[in-house]
Amino acid sequence: MLDLNDIVVFARVIEAGSFTAAARLLGMPKTTVSRRVAALEREVGVRLLQRTTRSLNVTDAGRLYYEQSSQALRTIEDANLQLAEARAEPSGIVRISAPVGFGGHFLSSAIFDFLATYPKTKVELCLTDDTLNLVENGIDLAFRTGILPDSTLIARKLGSTHRVLCASPDYLARHGVPLVPADLARHHCVIAGPSIANLHWVLEGLHGQETVAVSGRFAANEMQAVTAAAIAGYGIAQIPYQAAAAPIKDGRLRRVLDDYTTSVGGLHVVYPSSRHLSPLVKAFIEFAADRWNAASENYGAVVESNQSRR
Repeated sequence: MLDLNDIVVFARVIEAGSFTAAARLLGMPKTTVSRRVAALEREVGVRLLQRTTRSLNVTDAGRLYYEQSSQALRTIEDANLQLAEARAEPSGIVRISAPVGFGGHFLSSAIFDFLATYPKTKVELCLTDDTLNLVENGIDLAFRTGILPDSTLIARKLGSTHRVLCASPDYLARHGVPLVPADLARHHCVIAGPSIANLHWVLEGLHGQETVAVSGRFAANEMQAVTAAAIAGYGIAQIPYQAAAAPIKDGRLRRVLDDYTTSVGGLHVVYPSSRHLSPLVKAFIEFAADRWNAASENYGAVVESNQSRR
């Protein structure tokens, strides 16, 4: 019967270049190394190595066998490493980059829960709308929205996201509820961006896209501040639906123009290509993916609940 250990010994002889060097790497006598290679040759029925007192040559059959078997050995080693990583508790520092508007609500909440779940971990979060070079800046992973440019990064799509129109019940009681997108022109709007000048919102509805000019008294390039301003009654805001779920559920916000949204595109987590993704980075990606799915499901439940009450 073929012994996997014999294949490992054979591969080490090829990689080390001699029986003596392989024996040293494997921590076993040279005679044992020679005996195991001979046993493998008997099992496969061909000569794998040509031995003399002064040299070691690999036969054509031996070279082919090594190329095929070494790939299988690497697969087994990877499987063993992944099992060991799965058993290990994540620890260390994970460095994350994310857009400014994304980091203030969903991501910060996910990070705090991750730190609570894994006490041996630390997180360094860089919020920027610039597309950073992850390798040059020492970033382990980044969250990015929209269409991704071609790159050497590995990308995992967590889902798609869009923004919904919301306002506080107090604001709507004072200013009325918009019935069509054109009504937004007479409302105060909370702007997610650096300026309140010359702004237009492109809304997607049942009949395609509609563009409306909007204005307001407050603008911020951080979504948590935008959400807070809407809750405080400063106007109608476009808020990512995952972030809007909780304040809609508890009554601090009310959705308006339900048939209209603004598409943000796909949400991806990207990280540098590598043979082994560290257990820490892998754990955070899975944690964030679970939280994203939960937030999406929660928003769907909120929408269904609100519609059933109408």
